[in-house]
Amino acid sequence: MNVRAILSLLLASAIAILSGGAPLPGAFAQDKGTLNPKPLPPLANPRDPDLAAKQLFGRKVLPTAGPSQVIGFYAKGCIAGAQALPVTGPTWQVMRLSRNRNWAHPAMVALLERLSARVHRDAGWPGLLIGDMAQPRGGPMITGHASHQIGLDADVWLTPMPNRLLSRNEREEMSAVMMVRRDRLDIDPHAWTPSHLRVIRDAAREPSVERIFVNAAIKKALCREARGDRSWLSKVRPMYGHDYHFHIRIKCPPGNPQCEPQTPPKPTEGCTAGDLAYWFSDAVLHPKPPKVPPKPKPPITLAQLPPDCAEVLVAPAARQ
Repeated sequence: MNVRAILSLLLASAIAILSGGAPLPGAFAQDKGTLNPKPLPPLANPRDPDLAAKQLFGRKVLPTAGPSQVIGFYAKGCIAGAQALPVTGPTWQVMRLSRNRNWAHPAMVALLERLSARVHRDAGWPGLLIGDMAQPRGGPMITGHASHQIGLDADVWLTPMPNRLLSRNEREEMSAVMMVRRDRLDIDPHAWTPSHLRVIRDAAREPSVERIFVNAAIKKALCREARGDRSWLSKVRPMYGHDYHFHIRIKCPPGNPQCEPQTPPKPTEGCTAGDLAYWFSDAVLHPKPPKVPPKPKPPITLAQLPPDCAEVLVAPAARQ
């Protein structure tokens, strides 16, 4: 994507600056984009130490020049030298282009390209629809995610890519298919197919993948339907939201000493009634509003990120 294209696809989240909270991942993933994104307004005092780091990173349109380096943790960090996943490939298409979030570490870009080709072969899908990855320099996002900060996370829609090139309007406004039944206790049998299992299994079998997040109803279906080697199920973790997409997280790539790894998941399938009980409890499915609304957590500031993230913010931009 060249500079002019990126500038024309500036984040559509300007509207969201005034909204304090972020919706659940599943809901946000389906928010529509815009064909006419507007640049975020300049900050009155970008050096304010109390300023939310998301306001700084959300305004960066291009990655830094130089080699790729992951800095920090999935939910508290940034990335230098991020690489863009091309918005259209032989077996993938990027959605919500106006968000400018198709950036990642080269290892994630290579994985998505490889996985999309494998899904085309194994599941019979024309390809994958790719949602949010990371911002050009990673860091906290103004809307939508707590993680996705270091270029090692990516959302993949659970809707097969159509066998045609989507229009720009479709990429901004098309919604994925809801996979979860209305009562939230299982998948929707009218939407879920055996090919969905093959897609998630292909992703989980990638050696670099550490976790895959799905709605608990999807995890339940995978546990019920998986045959043969089931070891890959240990990587598939229930998580709030993720009704329309699954979230891929890869391990810290070699040669990235500042990347903070996550504790590996337990090597068990996670398919017992006890493993899933919490997710299907009434407290989770039908949460009651608290008697006293909790105070919103203050946003992460630049000082709370790894020190090198300040350098990432001011580093020269890569040529595109």
